[in-house]
Amino acid sequence: MIYDHHGEPVRTGRANVNGTSLHHRTGGSGPAVVLLHGVPKTSYHWRHLIPKLTARYTVVAPDLRGLGDSARPSGGYDSATMADDVAALMAHLGHESYSVMGEDWGAVIGYQLAARHRDHVNALVFAEALFPGFGFEDHTALTHENVSGGMHLWHLGFYFQPDVPEMLIAGHERELITYMIKSERTYPDTATPDAIEEYVRCYSMPGGIRAMLSIYRAMLVDAEQNRQAARTKLDIPVLALGGSAFIGDRNEAQMRLMAHNVTGRVFDAGHDLAEEVPDEVVAAVLPFLAEVTMVAAV
Repeated sequence: MIYDHHGEPVRTGRANVNGTSLHHRTGGSGPAVVLLHGVPKTSYHWRHLIPKLTARYTVVAPDLRGLGDSARPSGGYDSATMADDVAALMAHLGHESYSVMGEDWGAVIGYQLAARHRDHVNALVFAEALFPGFGFEDHTALTHENVSGGMHLWHLGFYFQPDVPEMLIAGHERELITYMIKSERTYPDTATPDAIEEYVRCYSMPGGIRAMLSIYRAMLVDAEQNRQAARTKLDIPVLALGGSAFIGDRNEAQMRLMAHNVTGRVFDAGHDLAEEVPDEVVAAVLPFLAEVTMVAAV
Protein backbone atom coordinates (compact mmCIF):
# COMPACT_ATOMS: atom_id res chain seq x y z
CA MET A 1 0.00 0.00 0.00
CA ILE A 2 1.17 3.53 -0.81
CA TYR A 3 -0.15 6.51 1.16
CA ASP A 4 -0.57 10.22 0.44
CA HIS A 5 0.37 13.11 2.73
CA HIS A 6 -2.81 12.60 4.77
CA GLY A 7 -1.92 8.97 5.42
CA GLU A 8 -4.72 7.82 3.10
CA PRO A 9 -4.11 5.10 0.50
CA VAL A 10 -3.60 6.49 -2.99
CA ARG A 11 -6.08 5.50 -5.66
CA THR A 12 -5.35 2.64 -8.04
CA GLY A 13 -6.84 1.92 -11.41
CA ARG A 14 -6.33 0.56 -14.90
CA ALA A 15 -6.54 2.33 -18.24
CA ASN A 16 -6.67 0.84 -21.72
CA VAL A 17 -4.30 3.05 -23.70
CA ASN A 18 -2.10 2.72 -26.78
CA GLY A 19 -3.02 -0.92 -27.32
CA THR A 20 -2.26 -2.10 -23.78
CA SER A 21 -3.56 -1.79 -20.22
CA LEU A 22 -1.65 0.20 -17.61
CA HIS A 23 -2.11 -0.11 -13.88
CA HIS A 24 -1.55 3.23 -12.14
CA ARG A 25 -1.54 4.88 -8.74
CA THR A 26 -2.82 8.45 -8.34
CA GLY A 27 -3.09 10.88 -5.45
CA GLY A 28 -2.95 14.50 -4.41
CA SER A 29 -4.06 17.68 -6.15
CA GLY A 30 -2.47 20.51 -8.09
CA PRO A 31 -0.22 20.44 -11.18
CA ALA A 32 0.39 16.94 -12.50
CA VAL A 33 3.62 14.99 -12.08
CA VAL A 34 4.09 11.52 -13.56
CA LEU A 35 6.64 9.17 -11.96
CA LEU A 36 8.23 6.46 -14.12
CA HIS A 37 10.03 3.57 -12.41
CA GLY A 38 12.84 1.43 -13.75
CA VAL A 39 13.75 -2.28 -13.73
CA PRO A 40 13.42 -4.58 -11.79
CA LYS A 41 10.96 -2.36 -9.93
CA THR A 42 7.36 -1.19 -10.15
CA SER A 43 5.52 2.00 -9.21
CA TYR A 44 5.96 0.83 -5.60
CA HIS A 45 9.47 2.26 -5.94
CA TRP A 46 7.97 5.73 -5.39
CA ARG A 47 6.28 4.92 -2.06
CA HIS A 48 8.53 7.30 -0.08
CA LEU A 49 8.27 10.21 -2.53
CA ILE A 50 4.54 10.13 -3.24
CA PRO A 51 3.37 11.39 0.20
CA LYS A 52 5.97 14.16 -0.01
CA LEU A 53 4.54 15.32 -3.35
CA THR A 54 0.77 14.90 -3.02
CA ALA A 55 0.28 17.99 -0.83
CA ARG A 56 1.23 20.17 -3.80
CA TYR A 57 0.86 17.99 -6.87
CA THR A 58 -1.39 15.48 -8.53
CA VAL A 59 0.88 12.44 -8.73
CA VAL A 60 0.44 9.68 -11.29
CA ALA A 61 2.68 6.61 -10.88
CA PRO A 62 2.01 3.97 -13.54
CA ASP A 63 3.42 0.50 -13.81
CA LEU A 64 5.17 0.55 -17.17
CA ARG A 65 4.09 -1.70 -20.02
CA GLY A 66 4.74 -5.33 -19.09
CA LEU A 67 5.76 -4.53 -15.52
CA GLY A 68 4.05 -4.41 -12.13
CA ASP A 69 0.33 -5.04 -12.49
CA SER A 70 0.14 -3.68 -16.05
CA ALA A 71 -0.60 -5.94 -18.99
CA ARG A 72 2.22 -7.89 -20.66
CA PRO A 73 1.67 -7.64 -24.42
CA SER A 74 3.95 -9.47 -26.86
CA GLY A 75 5.62 -6.32 -28.18
CA GLY A 76 6.03 -2.57 -27.87
CA TYR A 77 8.91 -2.50 -25.38
CA ASP A 78 10.98 0.17 -27.13
CA SER A 79 11.19 3.41 -25.17
CA ALA A 80 9.25 5.49 -27.72
CA THR A 81 6.23 3.16 -27.61
CA MET A 82 6.38 3.00 -23.82
CA ALA A 83 6.57 6.80 -23.72
CA ASP A 84 3.48 6.98 -25.92
CA ASP A 85 1.75 4.65 -23.43
CA VAL A 86 2.33 7.22 -20.69
CA ALA A 87 1.26 10.16 -22.86
CA ALA A 88 -1.98 8.33 -23.66
CA LEU A 89 -2.50 7.54 -19.97
CA MET A 90 -2.06 11.17 -18.95
CA ALA A 91 -4.49 12.28 -21.65
CA HIS A 92 -6.94 9.60 -20.50
CA LEU A 93 -6.69 10.96 -16.94
CA GLY A 94 -7.34 14.49 -18.18
CA HIS A 95 -3.87 16.00 -17.77
CA GLU A 96 -3.05 18.37 -20.62
CA SER A 97 0.36 19.33 -19.21
CA TYR A 98 2.60 17.70 -16.63
CA SER A 99 6.14 17.26 -15.37
CA VAL A 100 7.96 13.94 -15.64
CA MET A 101 10.30 12.20 -13.22
CA GLY A 102 11.93 8.96 -14.30
CA GLU A 103 14.64 6.69 -12.94
CA ASP A 104 16.67 3.95 -14.63
CA TRP A 105 14.73 2.78 -17.71
CA GLY A 106 11.90 5.06 -16.60
CA ALA A 107 14.25 8.02 -17.10
CA VAL A 108 15.03 6.99 -20.69
CA ILE A 109 11.31 6.55 -21.31
CA GLY A 110 10.71 9.91 -19.60
CA TYR A 111 13.15 11.56 -22.00
CA GLN A 112 11.32 10.05 -24.97
CA LEU A 113 8.04 11.24 -23.48
CA ALA A 114 9.41 14.80 -23.28
CA ALA A 115 10.91 14.59 -26.78
CA ARG A 116 7.85 13.10 -28.48
CA HIS A 117 5.19 15.12 -26.64
CA ARG A 118 6.85 18.50 -26.29
CA ASP A 119 3.59 20.44 -26.05
CA HIS A 120 2.56 18.52 -22.94
CA VAL A 121 5.71 18.07 -20.83
CA ASN A 122 6.77 21.04 -18.68
CA ALA A 123 9.93 19.65 -17.08
CA LEU A 124 11.97 16.47 -16.73
CA VAL A 125 13.72 14.96 -13.72
CA PHE A 126 16.18 12.38 -15.07
CA ALA A 127 17.59 10.06 -12.40
CA GLU A 128 20.29 7.40 -12.64
CA ALA A 129 20.19 6.33 -16.28
CA LEU A 130 22.41 6.07 -19.32
CA PHE A 131 21.15 6.48 -22.87
CA PRO A 132 21.28 3.68 -25.42
CA GLY A 133 23.05 5.19 -28.40
CA PHE A 134 25.16 7.49 -26.23
CA GLY A 135 27.51 5.18 -24.35
CA PHE A 136 25.21 2.84 -22.44
CA GLU A 137 26.33 -0.09 -24.56
CA ASP A 138 30.01 0.57 -23.78
CA HIS A 139 29.45 -0.54 -20.19
CA THR A 140 28.53 -4.06 -21.31
CA ALA A 141 32.14 -4.69 -22.32
CA LEU A 142 34.45 -6.42 -19.86
CA THR A 143 37.16 -3.80 -19.37
CA HIS A 144 39.36 -2.88 -16.42
CA GLU A 145 37.76 0.59 -16.27
CA ASN A 146 34.22 -0.79 -16.14
CA VAL A 147 35.01 -3.44 -13.54
CA SER A 148 37.10 -1.21 -11.27
CA GLY A 149 34.58 1.62 -11.57
CA GLY A 150 31.65 -0.62 -10.63
CA MET A 151 29.87 -0.01 -13.93
CA HIS A 152 30.33 -3.34 -15.73
CA LEU A 153 26.70 -3.99 -16.67
CA TRP A 154 27.22 -7.70 -17.23
CA HIS A 155 23.53 -8.50 -17.25
CA LEU A 156 22.77 -6.60 -20.47
CA GLY A 157 24.57 -9.09 -22.68
CA PHE A 158 23.01 -11.98 -20.78
CA TYR A 159 19.50 -10.57 -21.09
CA PHE A 160 19.95 -10.06 -24.84
CA GLN A 161 20.23 -13.80 -25.51
CA PRO A 162 16.96 -15.41 -26.63
CA ASP A 163 15.31 -18.03 -24.40
CA VAL A 164 18.30 -18.92 -22.19
CA PRO A 165 17.77 -16.15 -19.59
CA GLU A 166 14.11 -17.10 -19.21
CA MET A 167 15.13 -20.71 -18.60
CA LEU A 168 17.79 -19.85 -16.01
CA ILE A 169 15.83 -17.14 -14.17
CA ALA A 170 12.59 -19.13 -13.83
CA GLY A 171 12.21 -20.14 -10.21
CA HIS A 172 15.03 -17.80 -9.20
CA GLU A 173 13.28 -14.46 -9.59
CA ARG A 174 13.72 -13.66 -5.90
CA GLU A 175 17.46 -14.33 -5.96
CA LEU A 176 18.02 -12.26 -9.11
CA ILE A 177 15.91 -9.29 -8.05
CA THR A 178 17.32 -9.21 -4.54
CA TYR A 179 20.89 -9.39 -5.83
CA MET A 180 20.41 -6.73 -8.52
CA ILE A 181 18.70 -4.25 -6.24
CA LYS A 182 20.98 -4.66 -3.24
CA SER A 183 24.24 -4.78 -5.22
CA GLU A 184 23.53 -1.47 -6.94
CA ARG A 185 22.89 0.46 -3.71
CA THR A 186 25.16 2.20 -1.27
CA TYR A 187 22.56 1.43 1.39
CA PRO A 188 21.30 -2.11 0.64
CA ASP A 189 19.09 -2.18 3.75
CA THR A 190 16.84 0.35 2.00
CA ALA A 191 15.68 -2.58 -0.14
CA THR A 192 13.08 -3.35 2.50
CA PRO A 193 11.28 -6.72 2.69
CA ASP A 194 7.96 -5.20 1.58
CA ALA A 195 9.57 -3.79 -1.58
CA ILE A 196 11.39 -7.01 -2.38
CA GLU A 197 8.14 -8.97 -1.93
CA GLU A 198 6.26 -6.62 -4.24
CA TYR A 199 8.89 -6.71 -6.96
CA VAL A 200 9.26 -10.48 -6.76
CA ARG A 201 5.46 -10.91 -6.86
CA CYS A 202 5.15 -8.90 -10.06
CA TYR A 203 8.16 -10.24 -11.93
CA SER A 204 7.23 -13.83 -11.01
CA MET A 205 3.80 -13.51 -12.61
CA PRO A 206 3.28 -15.09 -16.07
CA GLY A 207 5.21 -13.06 -18.62
CA GLY A 208 6.94 -10.92 -16.00
CA ILE A 209 10.51 -11.91 -16.80
CA ARG A 210 9.78 -12.00 -20.54
CA ALA A 211 8.53 -8.42 -20.41
CA MET A 212 11.56 -7.28 -18.42
CA LEU A 213 13.96 -8.89 -20.89
CA SER A 214 12.04 -7.40 -23.81
CA ILE A 215 12.89 -3.91 -22.55
CA TYR A 216 16.61 -4.73 -22.64
CA ARG A 217 16.29 -6.46 -26.01
CA ALA A 218 14.88 -3.26 -27.50
CA MET A 219 18.07 -1.34 -26.69
CA LEU A 220 19.33 -1.11 -30.26
CA VAL A 221 15.96 0.28 -31.37
CA ASP A 222 16.09 2.69 -28.42
CA ALA A 223 19.57 3.80 -29.47
CA GLU A 224 18.34 4.93 -32.85
CA GLN A 225 15.28 6.59 -31.32
CA ASN A 226 17.50 8.53 -28.92
CA ARG A 227 19.88 9.63 -31.66
CA GLN A 228 16.95 10.88 -33.72
CA ALA A 229 15.31 12.71 -30.81
CA ALA A 230 18.59 14.35 -29.75
CA ARG A 231 18.79 16.20 -33.06
CA THR A 232 16.35 18.69 -31.54
CA LYS A 233 17.32 19.46 -27.97
CA LEU A 234 14.68 19.80 -25.27
CA ASP A 235 13.81 23.38 -24.34
CA ILE A 236 12.24 22.49 -20.98
CA PRO A 237 14.15 22.57 -17.66
CA VAL A 238 15.87 19.29 -16.80
CA LEU A 239 17.13 18.19 -13.39
CA ALA A 240 19.64 15.33 -13.68
CA LEU A 241 20.13 13.31 -10.48
CA GLY A 242 22.86 10.77 -9.83
CA GLY A 243 24.17 8.52 -7.11
CA SER A 244 27.88 8.93 -6.42
CA ALA A 245 28.42 5.16 -6.26
CA PHE A 246 26.77 4.47 -9.61
CA ILE A 247 26.14 6.79 -12.58
CA GLY A 248 26.91 10.00 -10.68
CA ASP A 249 27.54 13.14 -12.73
CA ARG A 250 27.29 11.22 -16.01
CA ASN A 251 23.53 11.77 -15.74
CA GLU A 252 24.07 15.50 -16.17
CA ALA A 253 26.73 15.08 -18.86
CA GLN A 254 24.45 12.91 -20.97
CA MET A 255 21.43 15.16 -20.51
CA ARG A 256 23.45 18.12 -21.77
CA LEU A 257 23.55 16.34 -25.13
CA MET A 258 19.76 16.18 -25.07
CA ALA A 259 18.61 19.48 -23.54
CA HIS A 260 19.59 23.14 -23.31
CA ASN A 261 18.65 23.86 -19.69
CA VAL A 262 20.16 21.20 -17.43
CA THR A 263 20.95 21.29 -13.71
CA GLY A 264 22.71 18.39 -12.01
CA ARG A 265 22.87 16.99 -8.48
CA VAL A 266 24.82 14.02 -7.16
CA PHE A 267 23.86 12.32 -3.90
CA ASP A 268 25.82 10.08 -1.56
CA ALA A 269 23.95 7.00 -2.72
CA GLY A 270 23.84 4.19 -5.24
CA HIS A 271 21.42 3.57 -8.07
CA ASP A 272 17.97 3.71 -6.43
CA LEU A 273 17.76 7.27 -5.15
CA ALA A 274 14.04 7.37 -4.31
CA GLU A 275 14.45 4.42 -1.97
CA GLU A 276 17.95 5.15 -0.66
CA VAL A 277 17.82 8.91 0.00
CA PRO A 278 14.19 10.01 -0.49
CA ASP A 279 14.41 13.08 1.75
CA GLU A 280 17.43 14.42 -0.11
CA VAL A 281 15.78 13.75 -3.46
CA VAL A 282 12.61 15.58 -2.44
CA ALA A 283 14.67 18.52 -1.17
CA ALA A 284 16.09 18.87 -4.69
CA VAL A 285 12.94 18.06 -6.68
CA LEU A 286 10.38 20.25 -4.89
CA PRO A 287 12.13 23.60 -5.55
CA PHE A 288 12.76 22.54 -9.15
CA LEU A 289 9.09 21.70 -9.71
CA ALA A 290 7.94 24.82 -7.86
CA GLU A 291 9.98 27.03 -10.17
CA VAL A 292 8.62 25.25 -13.23
CA THR A 293 5.06 25.62 -11.93
CA MET A 294 5.58 29.31 -11.18
CA VAL A 295 6.93 29.99 -14.68
CA ALA A 296 4.06 28.05 -16.27
CA ALA A 297 1.53 30.11 -14.30
CA VAL A 298 2.93 33.45 -15.52
